[in-house]
Amino acid sequence: MLITATEYTLGSAPVTGEGLAVSDHSLDESLAGPVSAAVFDDEGHGAIEALLEGVADTEFAQDTLSALLGDAREPEAWRVGEALAETYLSIHQNCNFPWPDGRDERKRSSSLPGADLVGFQREGEQERFAFGEVKTSGEQSYPPGAAYGRHGLKQQLEDLKDSRTIRDDLVKYLGHRAVSATWRGRYQAAASVYLRDPSEVRIFGILVRDVDPHEDDLRARVSSLEKDCPPATAIGLFALYLPIGRIANLGRQVMQYRELGGDS
Repeated sequence: MLITATEYTLGSAPVTGEGLAVSDHSLDESLAGPVSAAVFDDEGHGAIEALLEGVADTEFAQDTLSALLGDAREPEAWRVGEALAETYLSIHQNCNFPWPDGRDERKRSSSLPGADLVGFQREGEQERFAFGEVKTSGEQSYPPGAAYGRHGLKQQLEDLKDSRTIRDDLVKYLGHRAVSATWRGRYQAAASVYLRDPSEVRIFGILVRDVDPHEDDLRARVSSLEKDCPPATAIGLFALYLPIGRIANLGRQVMQYRELGGDS
């Protein structure tokens, strides 16, 4: 995902904020490529397909497998927003989130508790755990309502900063999935840092918006999170400003790219 322009910057280490503009062209390329792959979990479905390759030994079984792994539903805008945030952090902040929370859903159209994004950030040769919270909103207010309330961005980021219990649970959650994974070594490296200092983590808060950029989206959050922030904790807040009016159609647009192989 190519960022067209940095609209504003706020704060200083360990808590910073940036407003970033995304052009129509960059958004379309992202929806057709890495965002689509994340929304539909191409990597995970590919692994299942490989696992069942020898089991689906008839044409009917192959058709059933295709139906099992296929998904004709239009994804919710918030899912596409999370995938946009994941794409941005992966490309521009050197993060990796190896286990999408959609793999833990027991039924469709559910949202699991805990951080939206759980993984790692690499800085030089050092791995640290990275936790991300994402809110997608086309509200005209600054900040949007999704920033407030018990499940709002403000409270979720404060919980990640202040609650070791929450961070411990996320570290254990990822550890269960790392035991036999190809990324086990990255987990162990990040865990060695965490076990020395449980506050040495990277926390990201992402607002996905389709309104004119305004620093009021992040200013208060940067200011409040600076208070009593452990020096080993780094918090990055980002507002991704999509072209006006794009959020309402994100699900339909990513579905079009998936069905038409990248052509709208």
